[in-house]
Amino acid sequence: VHPLWQSPLTIPGGTRQSPINIQWRDSVYDPFLKPLKISYDPKTCLHIWNNGYSFLVEFDDSTDKSIIVGGPLENQYRLKQFHFHWGAINEWGSEHTVDSKFYPAELHLVHWNAVVYPSFEEAVMEGNGLAVIGVFLKLGAHHEGLQTLVDALPAIKHK
Repeated sequence: VHPLWQSPLTIPGGTRQSPINIQWRDSVYDPFLKPLKISYDPKTCLHIWNNGYSFLVEFDDSTDKSIIVGGPLENQYRLKQFHFHWGAINEWGSEHTVDSKFYPAELHLVHWNAVVYPSFEEAVMEGNGLAVIGVFLKLGAHHEGLQTLVDALPAIKHK
């Protein structure tokens, strides 16, 4: 159980949603799984904003300029936004875990199924409406791309 939640009963989304503990020994290789293709156009980035508990970087999702396709997905999905999860200390911050191990932070790239649904808001309510890529982040060497983002954060101190 994540340090911020008191018990499995208080975990948001119950047993069918985040957070999940990926157990390496239970993972199964699928030789038929196609590669996931990621195609992002940086010009579709609209703005960064503070939602009161984190920050989001939002993208223009009115066209198919920033998409993912393939892998387990039956349709292509448009990038809507990305956000991070982090903790007060470096020992935990990720929303998910691998073999009960937390990471200092986690990046979520949120996409929606624009082939089946007319809007992000409608896609959110459906089982095949969203596809989120989660990336575990560890402490390490300086990263120019992340530094550009961090440098923008003082401009959005308030909701």
